[in-house]
Amino acid sequence: MAAERGLAAEACVGQVVLPGDLLLLPASYGEDTEGERLRLSTGAAPAGRLLCGPGLRRSGAGLLVTKCGLLRHRPAGGGAFWVDSQQKRYVPVKGDHVIGIVTAKAGDVFKLDVGGSEPASLSYLAFEGATKRNRPNVQVGDLIYGQFLVANKDMEPEMVCIDSSGKSSGMGIIGQDGFLFKVSLGLIRKLLAPKSEIIQELSQLYPFELVLGMNGRIWVKAKTVQQTLIIVNILEACEYMTAEQRRQALPKFSGN
Repeated sequence: MAAERGLAAEACVGQVVLPGDLLLLPASYGEDTEGERLRLSTGAAPAGRLLCGPGLRRSGAGLLVTKCGLLRHRPAGGGAFWVDSQQKRYVPVKGDHVIGIVTAKAGDVFKLDVGGSEPASLSYLAFEGATKRNRPNVQVGDLIYGQFLVANKDMEPEMVCIDSSGKSSGMGIIGQDGFLFKVSLGLIRKLLAPKSEIIQELSQLYPFELVLGMNGRIWVKAKTVQQTLIIVNILEACEYMTAEQRRQALPKFSGN
């Protein structure tokens, strides 16, 4: 009966979906996709398998919407569906790369503010090369770039700064210099998209370092404080600009 009230998922791509909506999948997607989750950070979809992203969960032969937003679809690999929403509070998701702020030390564990409803924990052994004798030099107030190893509603979020092979892969303590600011989660997803036009345009303006967290935090550092602030202003403003407006505004920001 539920299937009769559902809508074809492919026909709803780009449209607003609401919690409780049932999206019916094409017959080519089998039941073996149960439990498969979408990671937006890295990797491609396994061939022939559908990935179920944020805002959706499997319900029989379809997808049940759990978050209001625009339905998105990526056909590459086995295909992926997710809901692109403008939520303000970040909800930790396993595998997400985020920027956390160290707020306390509790024995062998650091407590980090990640912008969620509760702090995340980070063991001192969760760094590349860390041992009981060789502990990382982490202080309260430091910025940490890592990923969630554990993230569900029944347990405290747990972060690590190493990948499955024990390497840092760019994760760890972020430098003291630079500027940290917060943007919407929707803008973060745009910046993390492959070949992001915004990042490409900024790279032609100044050389800079950039760290993007899925929790809406961005750390940026350019050669000078002035250049850093210009890039910050551009990133904060570009969320409400079209591509053409952004290209016209870049010379104004840079002073050219």
